[in-house]
Amino acid sequence: MSRIGKRPVSIPSGVTAEIANGILSVKGPKGTLTLGLRDEIAYKVEGDSISVMPANDSKQARAFWGMQRTLVDNLMTGVTEGYTKVLEITGVGYRANSQGKNLKLQLGFSHDVDYSVPDGIEIKTPDNTTIEISGIDKQKVGQVAAEIRRWRKPEPYKGKGIKYRGEYIFRKEGKKK
Repeated sequence: MSRIGKRPVSIPSGVTAEIANGILSVKGPKGTLTLGLRDEIAYKVEGDSISVMPANDSKQARAFWGMQRTLVDNLMTGVTEGYTKVLEITGVGYRANSQGKNLKLQLGFSHDVDYSVPDGIEIKTPDNTTIEISGIDKQKVGQVAAEIRRWRKPEPYKGKGIKYRGEYIFRKEGKKK
């Protein structure tokens, strides 16, 4: 039995959820999100909660059970609160600047890196070494953060690069004389 899957997902006030044609649609104050439903899992909207149960006793149904419940919970959180990832830039001359739907990064290359922001994502730069990525889709926010971080991952000797806020960079000692 899945400990996560057993708990029903509560529907907050101001949010509506409906199942139609194998798709769960959740509409809230921040927007609308959809999730394609798996055949191995049975979903039931009951009043102010959604219950997720395996449709049969197969191993695959039990494997998907907890994950599908978490995905439904992520939809509820996304349409009510949204998600935010914060990236920090460390390094001399490394900086970021948000210009409308583009993010301009100076990361020590011979050219600036221009990153176009996808729809549904908002990027803010409160200062030139901090990037705040926010949106209602948890997967999309995490993907954008990973794509930006990939341009210059933190290196272990000086710690220069783009890292997530709160991430620990394992530091190595330099060459001995």
